[in-house]
Amino acid sequence: MNHLPLIIKREYLTKVRNKSFILMTFLSPLIMIGLFMLIFYLTQINNNKERTVSILDETGYVSGIFTEDVDEDSNTKYIILPKISLEEAKKKIQETEEYGLLYIEKLASVDEVSTHIKFYSEDSPSQKFISGLERQLSKKFTDVQLIEADVDIELVKNSKMNISVVQESFTGERTSKFVNYSKLGFGLAAGYLLFMFIIIYGNMIMRSVIEEKTNRIIEVIISSVKPIQLLMGKIIGTSLAGITQFVMWLLLGGIMMIVFSLVFGVDFAGMQAEQQQEFLAQGGDMDAQMMISEVLNSLPLTNLIVAFFVFFIGGYLLYSSLYAAIGAAVDNETDTQQFMMPIMVPLILAVYVGGFTVLEDPHGTVATVFSYIPFTSPVVMLMRIPFGVPIWQQIISLVILYISFTGTVWFASKIYRVGILMYGKKPSYKEIFKWLKY
Repeated sequence: MNHLPLIIKREYLTKVRNKSFILMTFLSPLIMIGLFMLIFYLTQINNNKERTVSILDETGYVSGIFTEDVDEDSNTKYIILPKISLEEAKKKIQETEEYGLLYIEKLASVDEVSTHIKFYSEDSPSQKFISGLERQLSKKFTDVQLIEADVDIELVKNSKMNISVVQESFTGERTSKFVNYSKLGFGLAAGYLLFMFIIIYGNMIMRSVIEEKTNRIIEVIISSVKPIQLLMGKIIGTSLAGITQFVMWLLLGGIMMIVFSLVFGVDFAGMQAEQQQEFLAQGGDMDAQMMISEVLNSLPLTNLIVAFFVFFIGGYLLYSSLYAAIGAAVDNETDTQQFMMPIMVPLILAVYVGGFTVLEDPHGTVATVFSYIPFTSPVVMLMRIPFGVPIWQQIISLVILYISFTGTVWFASKIYRVGILMYGKKPSYKEIFKWLKY
């Protein structure tokens, strides 16, 4: 009699009725959204902090580029000091507890001055502030040097050309740097989610096997069920529980985002506007709606969603069979550490290979090869899909993945049927290889 459906049902109900499973299903989105809101709140506090910076300019070069008004973008107020000594300026800043003092010493040439500019402060200033200050000073000193060389600054400024290369495929599909980075973001998010789910639910299967083995429940179950059926039932049942939890996280996360934004007044539109300003500052020329529309139109969303689930299932089945085999081979979780490295290395390699090679060349040899290797393909292929991967390549990768899963299940079941009844002994790799011959 085929007991597989009963085992799947038992494993699924055992997982979803577990108090810790229910608790984490509801708490995880709450914790993640809460952390996101906390980070956003702390960032806003930091960005809204008003700072006062005094400037002691002995050269007269840069006083004109700073005003005594507050810079709305950085909330920084600049005050031009009269001609006083450096020590007097320092003392004044310390007494008034201002953010800092920018000192520009008068030297023989512009080149010397530019290398001796100092910023004094009680605490270390933020790198964002210093970088902004350096950009403004660099621009001004460049102008001063051009003037001293009798170069017409206005002519130089008018001669500058901003080049934006339009990217278009031979089929007429247009793209941009922003869209490419967005695609990489989607790919990294999908690949990393898959990586995390494989680890979380793979460990869940391993702990379940160890628990049943330790409690000697397995001796009763194995008397009426074939080891391969028990192994497959655990894998499929836990997989269904994982998918259920993931769907619940999506629903609860969406609801909580709306509730938090209404209760705490978080302006997501404002966040979007900030990102748009940063993009425009880097030379972009699209508004937020156009950027979102271009990204969504360029992404194969249907393909990405379908691929996520099929590769998630294939990758999970592949790795979970190995996790179950490890659980059957040992008596406690501590003993699993020596066998975890061969499982973790391909997953970590997939994340790094995908992150470092996909953006550089998503259709290159390295990215393509690793998207076919079954132990790395679930992660790497998901990172490549946003850049447009032919369906035939995805199908080949899936076929290799699922064929490898059947081989891995056979391999794992050989270890499972022997190891599940072994107690009080720490197996070595050599002994496990012997089990494969039984």
